[in-house]
Amino acid sequence: MTRDTVIFDFGGVVTSSPFEAFNRLEAERGLPRDLIRRINAADGDGNAWARFERAEIDAAAFDALFAAEARAHGHDLRGDDVLAVLAGDIRPGMVAAIDWLKANGYRVGCITNNVPTGEGAGMARTAEKAAAIAAILARFDHVVESSKVGIRKPDPAIYRLACEALGVVPAQCVYLDDLGINCKPAAALGMAAIKVTGEGQALGELAAALGLAAGTLR
Repeated sequence: MTRDTVIFDFGGVVTSSPFEAFNRLEAERGLPRDLIRRINAADGDGNAWARFERAEIDAAAFDALFAAEARAHGHDLRGDDVLAVLAGDIRPGMVAAIDWLKANGYRVGCITNNVPTGEGAGMARTAEKAAAIAAILARFDHVVESSKVGIRKPDPAIYRLACEALGVVPAQCVYLDDLGINCKPAAALGMAAIKVTGEGQALGELAAALGLAAGTLR
């Protein structure tokens, strides 16, 4: 079956990884590197971060619950401090690739684990950043947000939901995500999954997965 649909994760794929911002925050505060990732990985489906991504709690509750989780790890860090650095920097090459795919007849979708904070799906803290992200999100044929549907990756249901909205089956899709744990269910459903480690790597592997000449998307 021809792969004619590309589904993108947002943070860490279309924008730079939030983990980079988390590491900068940790360095500024003198906290252990990757502390935020460790906190968010503990009790992976029931912690404050997971619950916020499913919109089961609001920002104020997340702020308090995350702070309690940080204290349990022996450190002081508020949830609101983490949210303040969440929105990443836009990767122009990814945006250009989305435009090329659209212009050449491909369906493009987005599945994003996000939280109901900031402005819009990109969780921006400024109107200017929110407008720039909104302009990118408007390019997609469909966007599935965890905080709106109450399901988060890696639950296979969210990938099926995206396919249904796009009118495709998984075997038609290429899926890009910066987390291997989120790529695994996509691959299990039949998508060609690409773990993103950088813009050039991702676009090269995407071109190959679509049977395009090397460099087409760069």
